[in-house]
Amino acid sequence: MEKEMIHAHCLQLQGTIYDYKEEWQADRYHIGGKMYAMIGGNATGKPVLTLKCEPARAEELRESFVSIIPGYYMNKTHWNSIYMDAEDVPMDLVENLIKHSYELVFSKLTKKAQQEIQLLEVTK
Repeated sequence: MEKEMIHAHCLQLQGTIYDYKEEWQADRYHIGGKMYAMIGGNATGKPVLTLKCEPARAEELRESFVSIIPGYYMNKTHWNSIYMDAEDVPMDLVENLIKHSYELVFSKLTKKAQQEIQLLEVTK
């Protein structure tokens, strides 16, 4: 899993805002002011991609893939982390999980915020 590919994929999603949080040493991706993806490191500095996930699906993924763990430094019910050096998690699944995370966060935004994001894309 390459950081550049993940970065490019996230930026393609409608209304995504990227920032870098220096004190966390983490690349973060937001929609409507809410984070949906983060690339950072765990306690030992091992790179991880952290994504929001529907709780039942999060559990299922953790049971199916060794490289998917409860969200590092996040709510373990709603977030998963994927080791960036994972060989057991295919890139198409990672892209699917990024989109899933994005959609979960987008769906929780106010209708007004959702419409503003959709209008931004129309005017591009």
